[in-house]
Amino acid sequence: MTIESADECKVPICVVVVNYRTPSMVIDCLRTLVPQVRDSGGRVALVDNASPDDSVESLSRWIRENDAADVVELIASETNGGFAAGNNTGIRSCNADYYLLLNSDTLLEDGAIAKLLARATADPDSGLISPRLQWPDGTPQESCFRFHRPVSELIDGAATGPVTNLLARYDVPIRVEDADSFPEWTSFACVLIRAEVFVDVGLLDEGFFMYFEDSEFCARARDAGWRVLHHPEARVVHLRGGSSPVKSQTRAKKRLPRYFYESRTRYFYERYGRGGLLAANLFWTLGWSVSSIRAALQSRYQSPACEAQWRDIWIHFWDPLGPYTHPSGQAIPRRTPRARQRR
Repeated sequence: MTIESADECKVPICVVVVNYRTPSMVIDCLRTLVPQVRDSGGRVALVDNASPDDSVESLSRWIRENDAADVVELIASETNGGFAAGNNTGIRSCNADYYLLLNSDTLLEDGAIAKLLARATADPDSGLISPRLQWPDGTPQESCFRFHRPVSELIDGAATGPVTNLLARYDVPIRVEDADSFPEWTSFACVLIRAEVFVDVGLLDEGFFMYFEDSEFCARARDAGWRVLHHPEARVVHLRGGSSPVKSQTRAKKRLPRYFYESRTRYFYERYGRGGLLAANLFWTLGWSVSSIRAALQSRYQSPACEAQWRDIWIHFWDPLGPYTHPSGQAIPRRTPRARQRR
């Protein structure tokens, strides 16, 4: 990956925001973002992922009417390649020391960018620095995690206290802390990444349409010797689920999009091989059996599994790196992944 191929002079920070049919959310985000980016001497790469609505027109109008063209570059992609591809488009467009990947459904609190940059400067061994994500009322959100491992799927499938307690060291979410910490991976709803990390490990894996690309990228970065730092002094409001239907469908236990399971399969295969992928599916099935038995015995308890999840976890099992299915229904060939060290 050669970020230096960007034509413009290097800037301290490039903020990449990907839009897909959420122009009003993006505009709210830009209102909090543009002043901080301008103060930092940076740029915003606003990538529209081929939205089939009036996103490009609406965003262009806002940029023009708010005299933000000196800070915001709107890039209209001809295709919607998903979260990873959209972010990569923004990263490639600008030569910067740092790249802040920022969801469209976020609002930056005062000083968030300055605090992230200051912390990154003070800790050169940390390649990725994330802020505290929170709800509008200030309640913190889970944003720091342990890696998904095959045995972690037993916890997810069972959703039962004794199982979670027994395997607590493998539980993916980590309790929110008020002090700096070093999780295995962090949410890419907002994360600051050094340019050197991309040079060392490459860009985000575009074989993931959406989900698991953040965990996979953090794993590559850690394999290369970079640390992931969570810096809660910097705070960002995250209107969680505003840019994707998966969170709301999970709460409603509706069937999740096919691309979610394709990404899950790709992640487990790339990190742990086919045996690890098989173990992950079998562990989840065992946990699901536990929760199903509990649901049969306790009328107030309902299994947390989404509709058809017992079957969908096997999607792409025999072809983990095969074409993902675009939400439009089209099969999209995946880019050949770079070699990775499996644990």
